[in-house]
Amino acid sequence: MVEQHEKTLVPQIRFAGFTDPWEQRKLGELASKRIEKNSNGIKETFTNSAEHGVVSQLDYFDHDITNDANIGNYSVVYPDDFVYNPRISTIAPCGPINRNKLGRNGVMSPLYTVFSVDDMISKLYLEHYFKTNRWHQFMFLEGNSGARSDRFSISDSIFFEMPIQCPVLEEQELIASFFDRLDSLITLHQRKYDKLCVLKKSMLDKMFPKGGSLYPEIRFAGFTDPWEQRKLGELASKRIEKNSNGIKETFTNSAEHGVVSQLDYFDHDITNDANIGNYSVVYPDDFVYNPRISTIAPCGPINRNKLGRNGVMSPLYTVFSVDDMISKLYLEHYFKTNRWHQFMFLEGNSGARSDRFSISDSIFFEMPIQCPVLEEQELIASFFDRLDSLITLHQRKLELLRNIKKSMLDKMFV
Repeated sequence: MVEQHEKTLVPQIRFAGFTDPWEQRKLGELASKRIEKNSNGIKETFTNSAEHGVVSQLDYFDHDITNDANIGNYSVVYPDDFVYNPRISTIAPCGPINRNKLGRNGVMSPLYTVFSVDDMISKLYLEHYFKTNRWHQFMFLEGNSGARSDRFSISDSIFFEMPIQCPVLEEQELIASFFDRLDSLITLHQRKYDKLCVLKKSMLDKMFPKGGSLYPEIRFAGFTDPWEQRKLGELASKRIEKNSNGIKETFTNSAEHGVVSQLDYFDHDITNDANIGNYSVVYPDDFVYNPRISTIAPCGPINRNKLGRNGVMSPLYTVFSVDDMISKLYLEHYFKTNRWHQFMFLEGNSGARSDRFSISDSIFFEMPIQCPVLEEQELIASFFDRLDSLITLHQRKLELLRNIKKSMLDKMFV
């Protein structure tokens, strides 16, 4: 029985040279509740977010939401103190515990539990321990959701009975250092990804004419002529072919993901087979207008079918093909700008449903499209395609690193 218990105190993956079982301690043996109240009139209030950790309310809410009349009763939080937030969410099912890494003092509502830890445990190790779900079972067994469904209630006396699995200090520090480096890599790729997204947004604004002009703010060397304004109907034709051949795969057009299969997007096909014969056929490189609006697409997205195969779409969508007078890739990126939105707002309406943007086909194909010569179109398209590839690369690296972290948090702790 002792041998079996020792096996449960050994992680699945660990650093070479460490074989002893971990020790189980109570949080109260390693930490003390911070009971100091704000007698010195500290003005900066912190909050503990499941996603962002301990942050200043000034940054998190863009202003301080503290009632000054109550701030004297708030708990002082020192650098490296830990904070338990009873608010639950999909990210933190029993409330997050995070460390104050802001490097300065602040105060927090007495709804939070603030505690400091001693030198028997690495602060960085404990920080990463609280990113696992190892302590959740104790909270679920000993706490409850309280009077409010978004709060997780547990008394201080029980909270500090929480079991913490601890290896020797040297192993703690190796584990902590590993996850710290991993977090640094994740942050690095997140910043690169964010910068590339900002760059793309800026270039979409500057490399296409705006405000009625036929000259973009930035263009490739050697091109000086004004762009030509054409109507979409001069460059494209509506796809009117119905599903007479019984195609089974239904596509959808998402503002975020573009043209995708319903099987992938919804994890199942939501099409009513009785109606599928009336659906429009979508060929590779066809464009699709979706009338559903969102915060991402204020008048519905227009995306290209890049799946490389045929499918069908509800007749609510407008499907069209374009001719060789315009680069398909150029037009794809053009529809990622907001240059065509004003036409839609002026000529269309939100229809009977507030989440739909209604416009007749005859008016839709009157949409003005700004076009440079084909060579310049292809250079612009190639530039944005390379930028999209870089964004996708960093996004995939981010996903990979996050998956590695999730797996290692599961396997490197008891």
